Amino acid sequence: MYQVIENSSDLKARFAGWRGDETLVRYPWVENTHTPLTPFRRALPLINLGIVSSAGAYIDGMEPFDLASKDGDLNYREIPVEVEASDLRYAAKGYDPTAVQQDRNCQIPIDRLIEYRSSAVIGDINSCWWSISPYIPNAIRVAEELGPQIAERMKRYDVQTALLIPASRLCHQTIGIIARVIEETGIPTMTISVAPDITDRVRPPRTGYYNGKLGQVAGQANFPQHQMRILDECLRTAETFDQPGSRKLWVELETQVEAARGER
Repeated sequence: MYQVIENSSDLKARFAGWRGDETLVRYPWVENTHTPLTPFRRALPLINLGIVSSAGAYIDGMEPFDLASKDGDLNYREIPVEVEASDLRYAAKGYDPTAVQQDRNCQIPIDRLIEYRSSAVIGDINSCWWSISPYIPNAIRVAEELGPQIAERMKRYDVQTALLIPASRLCHQTIGIIARVIEETGIPTMTISVAPDITDRVRPPRTGYYNGKLGQVAGQANFPQHQMRILDECLRTAETFDQPGSRKLWVELETQVEAARGER
């Protein structure tokens, strides 16, 4: 029988013995062997795309995420697409928020995806996106509480594909777990990663990884072409997976060529 977290009883025991060191020394990372995979049923120009970001974004005036709890903050924020970047604030831990404060698209590529919608690369962006904390050490609670809540909301909004974008090292694990939960409910997912050592342990269904930076996982800040390249490769690659796994994106090589030509 498929389990979101395999050997969960062992993980619970190891987590109970973890001292909560913020540097994640001796942190009990999730390690899975099996992965669910839901095939794409619609081409990209026909999908309603849902986004999950773990940059800790919240609307100015909302309660920030709790970054002090040993378990982490298991709540989510449902943020309308129409909310402007200037109205967002970030509860950051495990990554430097400077880049996302300058350009949210490096972690939450709303503007890039609106451009994709305008050019019919994707059918639509869901009317809201889901923001979670970058610091949730309790993986069991992510699998049992947070993941199912987000998956249920996606079902209600009739999301046909989910794009998940982590910000910190720890939330690469969180995002991977949530991707597994969403996929199990029948919604295909794609995860972007710059920490493949973590995502390969968790085994989200589909991962595109490259040699990028924490806090700028969806592309370098103020570099729209780089962001579009990552999104383009991720989304188009997602349709081609016939089994679970991770694939290296070629964005790094292409960006180096671009720089060598003096185009950047």
